[in-house]
Amino acid sequence: MDFLSKEKKVNEGEVPQYYVESNHQAIIAPQEFDAVQKQMAVRHSGKNRQSCVGTFSSKIKCGDCGSWYGSKVWHSTSKYRKTIWQCNHKFDGGEKCCTPHLDEETIKELFIKVANILLTEKDEIIENFNSIRDTLFDVRPLETEQSQLQEELNVVAELIQQCIKENARIALDQKEYQERYDGLAKRLDNVQERLDEVSQGITEKQAHRKKIELFLDGLQKQKEQVIEFDEDLWYSLIEYVTVFEKEDIRFTFKDGTEIKV
Repeated sequence: MDFLSKEKKVNEGEVPQYYVESNHQAIIAPQEFDAVQKQMAVRHSGKNRQSCVGTFSSKIKCGDCGSWYGSKVWHSTSKYRKTIWQCNHKFDGGEKCCTPHLDEETIKELFIKVANILLTEKDEIIENFNSIRDTLFDVRPLETEQSQLQEELNVVAELIQQCIKENARIALDQKEYQERYDGLAKRLDNVQERLDEVSQGITEKQAHRKKIELFLDGLQKQKEQVIEFDEDLWYSLIEYVTVFEKEDIRFTFKDGTEIKV
């Protein structure tokens, strides 16, 4: 606020600015926000990229082509209106997928069935995970390599700058200069490529750990048998469902457990 004109003005550095952490209550829990950010970081674009349009989006796979199922509305203007899910690429090309469609009630009923099967093994699943947690998701070796690569990257970048400055200051043999520069540039690219791989590996391990922890948390909170479909439980337990035939539908949970119904 300008004290003379009484008009509001954006602070563009005229006065100090301060960031106050945790000054307001979070809209979502910090751990949930971190989990979402990690999942977004490891998502890939392309034909089978993940979507979050609805409860079952990017959760049901076609056993024929591997594509995701999408929703379709049947009899949209009548009392028989129904939402079904089928392979998004069922009719692409000359050879269509033979996998069946599923209505939402069937998906929910099957989930309740497999969730209750999983719950019978809850204690063993939690105990097994806790015994391997630190080994399976240990990112310390990757973080050490990441630090070393970052240091090397800084050194090589400095060498390139020195090379350029030296060529500008002294009349060097340009063929030798170019060979030297190209060698350093290639080394820089190689280090950067490996650094990206290592950083991605760290992100993926952290995301995988968070996913498993959320799965176990959902499992732990479920004290009784599942009676009705619970969307939160669905999201916390299910990685994806693969449909092959009406009598061959496989639920894959976030810990890798697969149950066929």
